[in-house]
Amino acid sequence: MIIVTGAAGFIGSNLVAALNARGERNIVAVDNLTRADKYRNLVDCEIADYLDKTELVDRLPSLRHVRAIFHQGACSDTMETDGRYMMDNNYRYSLRLFEHAQANGIPFIYASSAAVYGGGEVFVERREHEGPLNVYGYSKFLFDQIVRRRMASGLTKQVVGLRYFNVYGPRESHKGRMASVAFHHVNQYREHGHVALFSGWDGYGNGEQSRDFVSVDDAVAVNLHFFDTPQVSGIFNCGTGRAQPFNDVALAVVNAMRAKQGRPKADLATLVADGEIRYIDFPEALKGKYQSYTRADLSDLRSAGCHHEFASVEKGVARYVDWLTRAS
Repeated sequence: MIIVTGAAGFIGSNLVAALNARGERNIVAVDNLTRADKYRNLVDCEIADYLDKTELVDRLPSLRHVRAIFHQGACSDTMETDGRYMMDNNYRYSLRLFEHAQANGIPFIYASSAAVYGGGEVFVERREHEGPLNVYGYSKFLFDQIVRRRMASGLTKQVVGLRYFNVYGPRESHKGRMASVAFHHVNQYREHGHVALFSGWDGYGNGEQSRDFVSVDDAVAVNLHFFDTPQVSGIFNCGTGRAQPFNDVALAVVNAMRAKQGRPKADLATLVADGEIRYIDFPEALKGKYQSYTRADLSDLRSAGCHHEFASVEKGVARYVDWLTRAS
């Protein structure tokens, strides 16, 4: 049996689908379907059972022969201001699952976040480079610290934390405003014929704030790498190792949509001049709480034996646009 929390969510549902592609069917999917529309992410997946997240902790002692727990469930809203909810949902709940996994010799692979790095410019998995800018980042940061202390004192079984950078791809529509910029750009282009990016701020020009954008297919592949190498534990960055400006995402989306209309590719300057890429004022609410630059350092990931090749924005976003337009 394999347990996947957040199974109806973005990365979780893609992970369930990938496990199915390997022939895995004995999967217990765990989630919170208060947002009922998330169920659609599991319609094409095969699972053995579904549990609400509130049931899982009580049911854990009765679940036998658990091969691994993929803990992908969390509140990922970086603008959430209810700190008590965030800490209970992301920190305390994770700790309960982790303690059970260690007590019962179960591999535990969980979702951390690049949000732990805050506004820094060094993205190496070391305490001195970490300083979250919001309570979401802090909830992930604190759990990582607990895991580090446990690793230092000795583990009974594998534990792997994956610090996801900006993940995009299929099955994220339920995330609303927290869905990827690529997802929003496709919808904007369909509705308005143009996409919008933030104007310059924090020393960056229009649309030049840069992130490490990673395809969900790649994030899932890294999860499965560690599932296949249960002797390896640690906290690892999960990104491409490249920082690309938001302009690159907009350019990839618009050109993919133009191609579907039978129109030729155009460069950034042309699309800005033609009004297909536009810039809006940087929101006051995000100032001081926004990562203007992220780039995963992959040294530890590579040293751990994961040599997966990550897709560039140009390749990954074009593939995603194709999926979105075929799915609708």
